[in-house]
Amino acid sequence: MSGIDPHIIRKDFPILDQTINGKPLIYFDNAATSQSPRQVMEASTHYYSHINSNIHRAAHKLAREATAAHEAARETIATHLNCAHADELIFTSGTTDSINLVSNTLALSGKISAGDKIIISALEHHANIVPWQMLCQRTGASLEIIPIHEDGTFDMDAYEGMLDESVKLVSISHVSNALGTINPVSTIISMAKQHDALVLVDGAQAAPHFKIDVQELNCDFYVFSGHKIYGPTGIGILYGKEQILNELPPWRGGGEMIKEVTFEHTTYNDLPFKYEAGTPDIEGAIAMAAAIDYMNAIGMEKIAAHESYLEQKTTAALKEINGIKLYGTAPQKAAVVSFRIEGIHHYDLGTLLDQMGVAVRTGHHCCQPLMARYGITGTVRASFAAYNTEQEVDAFIEALHKATRMLS
Repeated sequence: MSGIDPHIIRKDFPILDQTINGKPLIYFDNAATSQSPRQVMEASTHYYSHINSNIHRAAHKLAREATAAHEAARETIATHLNCAHADELIFTSGTTDSINLVSNTLALSGKISAGDKIIISALEHHANIVPWQMLCQRTGASLEIIPIHEDGTFDMDAYEGMLDESVKLVSISHVSNALGTINPVSTIISMAKQHDALVLVDGAQAAPHFKIDVQELNCDFYVFSGHKIYGPTGIGILYGKEQILNELPPWRGGGEMIKEVTFEHTTYNDLPFKYEAGTPDIEGAIAMAAAIDYMNAIGMEKIAAHESYLEQKTTAALKEINGIKLYGTAPQKAAVVSFRIEGIHHYDLGTLLDQMGVAVRTGHHCCQPLMARYGITGTVRASFAAYNTEQEVDAFIEALHKATRMLS
């Protein structure tokens, strides 16, 4: 058993108190988007009903209060990540936007050029593949892929063999969104640093599940999205080491990212505003900080333990189903279970489960190269959060047995 009571936590999530086709909603699609508690929605409502104003550019009361709330949100998230300075925390529209910011500024900076190498892994989400492909096309650099073993773990011997002085960047996921594999990012970073390579960690699937310490990791960049951590969509963060962010050029122009503009010359602002052109998602930042506070109030270790219990319970039950094939059987896993059943299309299975009130994700999970590595087009993926219960797991397994009988 875990150290939290999900039945109490569920009271904070009004969306879960509904039925789908006459069945209580079982929401097992948390790796795509988690639900938001009342505390996060109240933070959004308070902003719009009390302090809605543009920030940094006015002396009136609402602007002062909105600015203070926005920057307090930055401090909250920076503290949660153990950033050396809050200025290292850049607000973006999400994980994808953050990776694109790094990719584009590296291209503009000249730090990546022809003959250089960028390393990613076979586990990556498209958002951590395509921006680097685009960067390689622009610069003449090459993209190399760390292969994975059948259980979904990195081939670390292959990775070691890929490292040399031509490697300028390693960009890897902390946790696989498709398989749940928790990657050995500390070791990966340490090995990359021996060759002076920059390292970006895609933490979209790690941030909801366990505590992140960017200084301990010693990564150069860390990214994640608000909607994965019980927060709103359209907001995310880029952590970057202060020295590196200062060395990189701006990407988007206008608004708060400038100090002074003439038709002849523009002087750019200091961090973090250098990378926050235009009016930011003020409410989104405040609500995301409220989500961070919510998780910390429960306890990140307790959340991780509860989700691990649900994952292990589900995995054990799935193994009893005839024709089941589990994908992602690494020893270290987050709260994701990915599978197929022989002779049944994953989409058909997901559709029937939906008819029984169970929300799971089907398809390639934005990981088409990973699916190709296994010779499949997709899987059924169940993913868990703090508000999910043992009883929901039991109901899911029962529904799965019923759907399997209907489709066989």
